[in-house]
Amino acid sequence: MSVEEILAKAARRFADAGVEQPRRRARSLLAAALCCDPASLLAHPEREVGLPEEERFASFQARMLAREPFSRILGRREFWGLDFALSAETFDPRPETETVVEAVLDEIKDRNAALFLLDLGTGSGALLLSLLSELPHALGVGVDRLEGAATAARSNALSLGLGGRALILAGDWGGALRGGFDIVVSNPPYIATGALPLLPPEVRFHDPRSALDGGADGREAYRVIARDLPRLLAPGGIFACELGAAEEGAVRAILASCGFEAASVKADLAGIPRALLARRGGHKGQKP
Repeated sequence: MSVEEILAKAARRFADAGVEQPRRRARSLLAAALCCDPASLLAHPEREVGLPEEERFASFQARMLAREPFSRILGRREFWGLDFALSAETFDPRPETETVVEAVLDEIKDRNAALFLLDLGTGSGALLLSLLSELPHALGVGVDRLEGAATAARSNALSLGLGGRALILAGDWGGALRGGFDIVVSNPPYIATGALPLLPPEVRFHDPRSALDGGADGREAYRVIARDLPRLLAPGGIFACELGAAEEGAVRAILASCGFEAASVKADLAGIPRALLARRGGHKGQKP
């Protein structure tokens, strides 16, 4: 079959199943099956597709129709313009999490400074490695409770040429670290345990539960992190985290109970308060 014939058939299937942008999604999946750029399929719709590639594409279609996310099918996700490999034990970083990167960079006066970064719950390493890519003289530590996630983050650091500046550890948040960090970031789990069954299947069945489950009220990870911040952050340091929807007030209160004041909140492209940045209360400090 030709590229055009295969795409037309797949697009009809996806449209019938309610997949958004069915033609575009079919093209992206076929390009992945053929290990080529989607643009080349537009340029050569007459290209014949071999049986092994057809079978691979059929497998991809079945997975998508079963509500598996596109990034999971490919095993990769673009984040901050960088390519991150995913594993079963890594959270699939969403575009809105880039708001945390933006919020931190907005606060840094000198991007050539020798800063020391910490990413708690690093997953694929998306936050830490994105920041290191923008801060050429910074060093960073990423911690994740899952060894498989730590392994994936180490691999991503190496593939992005950042392995020499990133130390990735498996551990329980920041409990084993001594501190001295200029910047601490985190995208912690913030879904209440009772709400997990209500999540879309793309999330519920494919992201690790430990990256989603924030305890009874969805805020347990924030409490654990906040208690460690006085030890982890150097004087004048900043903390930035992702917020769940409508969680700004609760997270502000948790941080305030540990002596930290929210300095700013940055909304994502949908206008939702997404990244909260905090400093130790009563200390003006200079930007790192």
